[in-house]
Amino acid sequence: MTNRLPLTDAEGEVRELTEADLALFRPAKEVLPPHVYEGLIELNRRAGVRGPQKAPTKTRVSIRLSPEVVSAFKAGGRGWQSRIDAALKEWLTTHP
Repeated sequence: MTNRLPLTDAEGEVRELTEADLALFRPAKEVLPPHVYEGLIELNRRAGVRGPQKAPTKTRVSIRLSPEVVSAFKAGGRGWQSRIDAALKEWLTTHP
């Protein structure tokens, strides 16, 4: 083990890390127990981000829409593609 400076001073303030400190860092996956690491990964997931689907529920397509339609749906915020999907489903119920 090398002679390293303590990370905190007498008052408990954390000092600025140096390049030498950073060179000693190891990935969290190597130093944490697996269940703790997996829990951190789960917590770090952004809201709305899902893992891979077991069975895809939708089909990826490319479609050209008028700028007015896209702007109107995007103006409603996140989920605009799902709202277009819902609008098309509703249209199908009235136009068999």
